Parts: sequence; C-alpha cells; structure tokens
Amino acid sequence: MKLINREISEYTESFTSEESKTLKELVQVSERELEYTDMLSGPQVGMLLKMLVQISGAKRILEIGTFTGYSAIWMADALSEDGTLITLEMNERYRDISRQFFEQEEYKTKIKQKMGNALEVIPALSGFFDLIFLDADKISYPTYYEMLKPKLKIGGLFVVDNVLWGGEVLRPSDVKSRAIHKLNKMIRDDNDVDQVMIPVRDGITIVRKK
Repeated sequence: MKLINREISEYTESFTSEESKTLKELVQVSERELEYTDMLSGPQVGMLLKMLVQISGAKRILEIGTFTGYSAIWMADALSEDGTLITLEMNERYRDISRQFFEQEEYKTKIKQKMGNALEVIPALSGFFDLIFLDADKISYPTYYEMLKPKLKIGGLFVVDNVLWGGEVLRPSDVKSRAIHKLNKMIRDDNDVDQVMIPVRDGITIVRKK
C-alpha cells in the first residue's frame, strides 16, 4: 500500500534539512555493506527526532534498535555536551558499522551502545529517560511499551517508528502487524499519556507521559 504519493513524499523531503556529512557517509557505508537498508529512518524521521531532542531539552535518551546508527547520530547531534544516548542492538554486523561512527570525537562521549537482546538489557537499565525511541523487532512492541513506560520520566517523550507498517495495521493479518496494532491501541487507551500519530514515512507516534 502506498501511504503517501511518491511525488509528495519527494517534495516534502526536498524541503527538509539535509543530512550531515557524517550521516551521508553512514548511509553510503550501510548501502555498501548491507543488502537491505530500508531500516534507515530517513531524513524526515531523523530531523523530527533531532527537533524533539532540541525542543524537549532531553539529556538522557534511550534508543531500542540501533541498526547502523543513523537515528542515533541525528539525536546525538542535538544533545548537549553532558547529554547521553544509550542505544541497544543485538546484531554484531550492524554494530561493526555503527561503531566506526560512534567512535568519532563528537560522539564517543555521548553515545553508549549496549549489545544484547533488548528485552534482557532493559531491566538492568537504571534511572529515568527524557526521551525513548523505539524502532526494534515489531513483534515485541507491546512488551517494550510495558517495560519502558516506567523508565520514562514525567513529561518525557516516547517515540515509536513504523506504527503504520505499510498500511497493514488497517487490516492486521500477520504477527507483526497485529503486534503493532496492539501497541497502537495500548497507547490510545493509556490515560497516563497524550499522543499523536502522524503519517511521516511509515508512521510515527509521539507520546508524552503526563
């Protein structure tokens, strides 16, 4: 299903701030090293994340699902020098790509990558987060929300990617679309939060904890 007209999509992207030199290089390396790079968030989602960090003043960020580091770099660029972004990933091949960028001078003190199954790593994380970005295995989306909500500070933002899943959530018939639809309903029915779902790329939901 084409959620947004291709020309409209290209038009809106052309009026969105460009990727940095580092991000463009990361995309090139990802495309060279991997067969598929459709998990890259893209400049519109990236710029939205960067703005949310800037607007909220977030200093402690948690990302579930690093992939090759694209969205982490966008957010880290908006972090103050004393800010921290913890990103979780279990794929070592993706880690090998992201590490060469995370180790650059401007990111090595801001970004901390933890390897392993996020469902096992999350319980060991201490403290509260100002912003959480979820873009990991879709089947576990509802579980992630239940685990992560208590770790989000009051007034903090919870951002979820791929909430439209190519339109499959309209008539969910497979395990991933059903899980995403379940999460969407959980957020909608949660009286502890305010939320907005917007049709950017494959759908983004922004949640604010009351």
